[in-house]
Amino acid sequence: MTAPMLELRGIRKNFGALLVTDDVSLTIPRNELHAMIGPNGAGKTTLIHQISGLLSSNSGQIFLNGEDITALDLPQRARKGIVRSFQITSILPHFSTLENVALAVQARSGSSFRFFGRADHEAALNEAALTALAEVGLPDRANLRAGLLSHGEKRQLELAIALAAQPSVLLLDEPLAGTGPEESAILIELLRRLKGRLTIVLIEHDMEAVFSLADRISVLVYGKIIATGTPQAIRDNPDVRTAYLGEETV
Repeated sequence: MTAPMLELRGIRKNFGALLVTDDVSLTIPRNELHAMIGPNGAGKTTLIHQISGLLSSNSGQIFLNGEDITALDLPQRARKGIVRSFQITSILPHFSTLENVALAVQARSGSSFRFFGRADHEAALNEAALTALAEVGLPDRANLRAGLLSHGEKRQLELAIALAAQPSVLLLDEPLAGTGPEESAILIELLRRLKGRLTIVLIEHDMEAVFSLADRISVLVYGKIIATGTPQAIRDNPDVRTAYLGEETV
C-alpha cells in the first residue's frame, strides 16, 4: 500500500498556556490539493509552520512519504521536498527576478553561497530559473529588478522560487492575499495548472478560490480539525456552517 505523501499524527503546539494546534491528525495523498480553512486565529499558519519545520511541535509526529521527519528542522525538511511560501512576499527586491529564482536553484543544487553574487552568471542556473519563470508567466520580467514587480507578479515570482526547489509538497499560506481580481485570476489559473503535479497544502481566505481548486478541505477551529472532506461535503456540513462558513459567501 502506497504511503500518503504527508501525514500528521496528533501534532500539538502551545505557547505557554495558549494551545494553538490541538491533536491535529491528517492524511494527504500524493498530488492532492488540500485546503485548510478556518476563522482568523484558528491555528492555520502555525500548522503550516509545524509542517515546514519553522516551528517544532510539542507532541505528535509528521511523516513525509512514509518517513518520520518529526525531528528534522526547516532546511532538512526543505531538502526532503517540503517547500513553503509566506503570507508576506519574501523576495530579494534589489536582485533581478531571474537572480531570485537562480539563487533558489543554486540552493537546491547545494552550491556554496560564497558565490552568492555570481549565481546569475551560471548558465545551468539561468536555464532552470528561466524555466520556472516561464511556468508562472514571468519570462518577460527576467531582467527586471524584483522590487519593481506588481504585487501579483511578486506572488508569481514567489511561486517560481518555490517551484525551482522542485518540491514534493508545496505549502502555500494565503497566496492571493492583497491581490486584485485580475491578479487573483492569474494566480488561481496557475494553481490549477500545478494541481495534480505535486502535493499542495493551501491556506486561503478566498472561499471561491478554495472551493474551485481543492480536492479536499479541512476546517480548523480553535486549533482542532472539525471536518475534512470534498468541497461539497464541507459546504453541506452543518457543524462547519455553524463554526465558519455561515460567516462566508460560498
